[in-house]
This record gives sequence, C-alpha cells and structure tokens, in this order.
Amino acid sequence: MAHPVLVVGMGGSLRTPSTSLAALRVAIEGAAAAGADTEVMSLSGLDLPFYTPERGIPPAARFLADTIHGADALLWSSPTYHGSVSGAFKNAVDWLTILADRDPPYLSNKPVGMLTTAGGVQGLQAINSMDFIVRALRGWSVPLVIAVPRSTQVFDPDANLTDPSVAGQLRGLGAEVTRAALQFRAEGTCDYAEGQLHDGVLGGT
Repeated sequence: MAHPVLVVGMGGSLRTPSTSLAALRVAIEGAAAAGADTEVMSLSGLDLPFYTPERGIPPAARFLADTIHGADALLWSSPTYHGSVSGAFKNAVDWLTILADRDPPYLSNKPVGMLTTAGGVQGLQAINSMDFIVRALRGWSVPLVIAVPRSTQVFDPDANLTDPSVAGQLRGLGAEVTRAALQFRAEGTCDYAEGQLHDGVLGGT
C-alpha cells in the first residue's frame, strides 16, 4: 500500500500570536482530512539567520531545506506587510537555494498552495509575491489561493479563527494541495501545471 503524500506547511510570522500561522494550521487540517501526512514549520521556531551566499549553512536552514525537499506538496502562509510577504518569510525562501543541487532541484514537481492574512484588504499582493517565488523555484502554484482580509474581524486576540466560512475555505485549500500531490505522484503532472511557465533561478549579490 502506498504511503500517504506529505504536505508541509511553512510560514507564520515572528509575532505571537500569529494569524498567518493560525490560518496555516487550519489549512493543514484540510490536507490531513484529505489523507495527507502533514507537518508545520513555524518561522518563529526556526530562528533562521539572514541569508547571504557567503554564510555557511546553519543547522536551521539545513533542516528547513531537507524538510521541504522531502515534501510532496507545500502550503505557504505569510502576513501581508507593505504589499508583499514578510521579511522573515522571504528570508526563509531565500535559504531554499540550498536545494539547487538536489535531484530534482528546488521545488520541482511540488504543488504549492498559498495563503495570507492581512490587517487591511490587500492580501492578494502577498499572494502575487509568493507566486513569483514558486515559479522561480520551479514549483507549481495551486490556482486556488486564500487571502484573508481584515484579519482582526475573523481572528480573536489569541489568533483563534472565529469565522466558519474562512475556515472552510482554508481547509479546502489544504484538500486541493493534497489532490494535486496525489495526481503528481500518479501521473507526473497535474491538470493545471501545463499552463504555467517557470522563470530561471539566478543567484545574486
């Protein structure tokens, strides 16, 4: 009997409590309910140093890269800061350059579901940033995305999600990521992958 696909969630913020981490955990529940094994990587718990090519690879970055490489699919979650992802989230994905020499490299053949929480109404800007990153790292962006606006209205002060409709949407994203991962396993692709183009990955200074 084939083992379940593994869906790894990565994100949250350095803030406690974190609405983006709470939303990620709800989406992960949807993946688990759809039959996936799941794991959540909180950025606040990783304590990653700032990425620079000259720095040696710290254990936290190696752990992040190994976990991401071992996943069949990913769920990414970031708060929306000034129209984009948080610095902590971008720093984490910058460390994924470690995966350049893996076989296959980077996020090849991995569906990535994207979600964000925002204090205002501009959460899709952070989703767009994630989409560019996913494509640059050779992953496949799941077309279903969840941007949770006005987060103070759907999370209580302890970051508990209080809106059943939003919870259902997040769990649906987790289920869709699981479906795509299973299709990749069975067919080597999924029904929306063919329409996506990848940018190259170039190192910089």
